[in-house]
Amino acid sequence: MGDRPRGKWRVYLGAAPGVGKTFAMLSEARRARERGKDVVVGLVETHERARTAQLLAGLEIVPRQTLTYRGATFTELDTDAVIRRAPKTALIDELAHTNVPGSRNAKRWQDIEEILDAGIDVISTLNIQHLESLNDVVEQITGVPQRETVPDEVVRRADQIELVDMSPEALRRRMAHGNVYPLERVDAALANYFRVGNLTALRELALIWVADKVDEQLDRYRADHSIAGTWEARERVVVALTGGQEGDTLIRRAARIAARSKGADLLAVHITNAEGLDSGGDPANLVRQRTLVENLGGTYHQVVGDDIPRALLDFARGVNATQLVLGASRRGRLAQLVSRGVGVTTTALSGTIDVHMVTHEATRKGAARTRPRAALTRTRRAAGWGLTLLGLPLLTAALLPLDLTLPSEILIFLLLVVCVALTGGMWPALTAAVLGFGLLNWFFTPPVHTLTIAAPDNVLALAIFVLVAVMVSTVVDLAARRSREAARSRADAEVLSTLAGHVLRGAAALPSLLARMRETFGLTSVTLLERDHDWRIVATSGGVPCTSPGMADTDVVIDDRLVLAAHGRLLDASDRRVLEAFAAEAAVALRQQRLREAAEQAEPLAEADRMRTALLAAVSHDLRTPLASAKAAVESLRATDITWSDEDRAELLATADESLIKLNRLVSNLLDMSRLQAGVLGVRLEPVAIEDILPRTIADLGPVRDRVRDDLPPEIPEIMADPALLERVLVNLMANAVRYSPEGEPVLVTASWHGDNVEIRIIDRGPGIPQDAHERVFMPFQRLGDRGSHTGVGLGLALSRGLTEAMGGTLALEDTPGGGLTMTVSLRRAT
Repeated sequence: MGDRPRGKWRVYLGAAPGVGKTFAMLSEARRARERGKDVVVGLVETHERARTAQLLAGLEIVPRQTLTYRGATFTELDTDAVIRRAPKTALIDELAHTNVPGSRNAKRWQDIEEILDAGIDVISTLNIQHLESLNDVVEQITGVPQRETVPDEVVRRADQIELVDMSPEALRRRMAHGNVYPLERVDAALANYFRVGNLTALRELALIWVADKVDEQLDRYRADHSIAGTWEARERVVVALTGGQEGDTLIRRAARIAARSKGADLLAVHITNAEGLDSGGDPANLVRQRTLVENLGGTYHQVVGDDIPRALLDFARGVNATQLVLGASRRGRLAQLVSRGVGVTTTALSGTIDVHMVTHEATRKGAARTRPRAALTRTRRAAGWGLTLLGLPLLTAALLPLDLTLPSEILIFLLLVVCVALTGGMWPALTAAVLGFGLLNWFFTPPVHTLTIAAPDNVLALAIFVLVAVMVSTVVDLAARRSREAARSRADAEVLSTLAGHVLRGAAALPSLLARMRETFGLTSVTLLERDHDWRIVATSGGVPCTSPGMADTDVVIDDRLVLAAHGRLLDASDRRVLEAFAAEAAVALRQQRLREAAEQAEPLAEADRMRTALLAAVSHDLRTPLASAKAAVESLRATDITWSDEDRAELLATADESLIKLNRLVSNLLDMSRLQAGVLGVRLEPVAIEDILPRTIADLGPVRDRVRDDLPPEIPEIMADPALLERVLVNLMANAVRYSPEGEPVLVTASWHGDNVEIRIIDRGPGIPQDAHERVFMPFQRLGDRGSHTGVGLGLALSRGLTEAMGGTLALEDTPGGGLTMTVSLRRAT
């Protein structure tokens, strides 16, 4: 067995419980057995589903192992028994299951790995909500946390993943017929986890996850078989961006092309040269266009390459793109005759990738040209000119009496020209070279004091002098220019890095961003303006803000509605490009701020929706139970074919009475809670005597009234309360105390007064409530511990506190000495 190759692993993946994963697994097992394969059941959970149990019948089942944990007995998959049996295929249900402590492996998927390593094929099942990467997303959708998860990479190692799909409507019909859960759990499940919206979202998650898995398999296959061509399994549209203004047009056109195919991907790519310097694109445009791509559901990529067409096509083939969107050439006709350009070259080399050439406003207008900024500072340029105009005459005067040879004099003049180039750059050096040539010819080249050169060697020497001077001047100027560009790029990168950090810091991103912008560029004020019918200030930093773009020294148009207005000084072109990047990030920060505000405004609505959902789920059973009990008792009493004894008749009447009391209390609680939340509860305070209201309150408890004992002190003062509301509070608190008190232990009601307050205490000897849960139990639909729905909807304490506070009092919990819980209602003393 040790020489057997690793087994094959198939996983049936579903969007939710009940879609038929286990059913599909057992059906496949039966088909395999009919084909003569050795199939055993390692572990399958039927969840009391009749049709699943029918499929399981007749299959060989490997006995489970029995484990004891904290005094309870559990059964788990017996991995060793499955390996000893050595079947061809083993069925193992619920991949994400956590084993009982004491098992060899913590998770069931680890047991499956051992069985696969033993050479046994495994078929298993999994729901999408148990994938680790989707755990938080599923909790956000359904509101239900999933504590049992399995890492995605484990599932991706499966040889075959088969999606078991079912529409939400079909799954809900299955549930309504009792094919998934017992009938008593159906209503709550349909109203909560199995809502149509939840199931639709889970189904989409499952489909997307499986589609990504299929993409991985396809990419792996193409790589293994060295397939470089494009396979149009899914439309992928790549749009090439240069950083020009036309990028917005190209992105929107590409998005429309992608939208024509369901599930198509949109990718934007910008090619930079291998030196890391910008290839002519405007960083501000690229920042804005990246945001636009992401808003349209696409992704942005940046690729380094000197040969733009080949780099672009390499990227497109790497992502298996089917269509490529390019902007039409901005070059003129003459330039296109000299070189074919990126668009024509890319189209010629594209192969099976469709290329779309999109016209735009900048077509054939030529690339925007900006005047190159001087590489050296003004001081260095002035020093270069001074060295040229003063140094050459002085050098000539110094060399005349020395009577040196012409080559030596040329080298000395060349040294001066190099010094001028290093000091002042290209133009002073070129001037020095030309003037030096003239001085050498006039004063030092025979015949002197004429422009004639007698010896051909002297002509060559002077020509080389001029050529070397020009070359040195050009190299020095280029090096200085590149050094300046690198320094500028480093400074811009630091500014943009700080910019990104300010945006990521969160709540105060926009004000912080504008303040940072003002400090960076030394401005008086920076204002973000938005145009509705007129311009209005969205955010500002610094002095007097600009109220319109016309008041600004520099303004940056972000989109049709937003403009960034800077006041204080005019910015040069390079500063403006960084400012445009700031402006684009300011727009992003504004959108984030408004999304947060919208989320905060929507939170109360979402909370109300969660409250309504919890209410429907909680009361479904509690309304049905007393109604069913009362209806059964009444129908029994009305039956004419049965003669009831007086004792039976009294018991049926008592059952109906108790059920109707519970129903009345539940409906009253719901109505009062609704009025409390709506703020329309009417409260009428008046002096109330506790000794008058307490007997009526105890009588309202119905059959459990005998379990409450009052011990009021004499001459207790009256309190200011609404009699009806106070009765509701005390009934709820006493009913809660009776519910959790042990049999034979009465609930004690007593009172005391201190100064202006009177305190009513309901004391029980039940299990009590942990100190850290004292506040949590006052939330609606909360119960202590993991109790079933028969204990009530959990409104009593929440409603009691709300009603007490409406009367100007307080409701607090404290531990009863010796064990139990004391609930204290404190109200003002009547004057």
